[in-house]
Amino acid sequence: MNETASKTDLILDAALPVFVRFGFRKTTMADIARAAKISRASLYLCFNSKEELFRAGSKREHLSTMNNVKAALDRSGSIFDRTTAAIRAFQEGLITPFGGGHNAEELFAASTELAPDIALEARARLLDLLIKALSEAEKTREIDLATLQTQPTELAALVVAAMDGIKHTRGAGPEFEGGIRLFMALLKLGTAPQLGQAGP
Repeated sequence: MNETASKTDLILDAALPVFVRFGFRKTTMADIARAAKISRASLYLCFNSKEELFRAGSKREHLSTMNNVKAALDRSGSIFDRTTAAIRAFQEGLITPFGGGHNAEELFAASTELAPDIALEARARLLDLLIKALSEAEKTREIDLATLQTQPTELAALVVAAMDGIKHTRGAGPEFEGGIRLFMALLKLGTAPQLGQAGP
């Protein structure tokens, strides 16, 4: 890692808790420079504005989170355990860091305004990864989608919709985990291969 990249990471690491504490509107570049233990002039050499810095942080967090999601789906285990781990990685990377603070709503609004393309790209990748994993599980007969008359694409979209719904109705923490476990249990029952059709 070169010096510029290392400095950028240092700034972004320092900026996140500042945004969480003060919210986007009240956070100043001076606040971030102070947290990063650098001068404002040094900060402005890396980022021209608070908005640019926020986008850079959002991009970095989304990239890191989606790498964790992919790793969860690529590991060994049942499709349901891997999907649960992927949802947990998505939640922990992009929701949990902001969801506990009183500025969460404002930060999510700022993300929607300043970085909608980044969020949409991550959501599209999440769907693609789930579709791939579910398709492979169907090919190996770990799941049977014929009974539900659905396809991996539709099922992946349902998983993401359920994740969003559980997050909005139950919030984060144990309630979210419980909701996901229940949904996965129902999904497992609904996609279980018929007797005599199970894969190897």
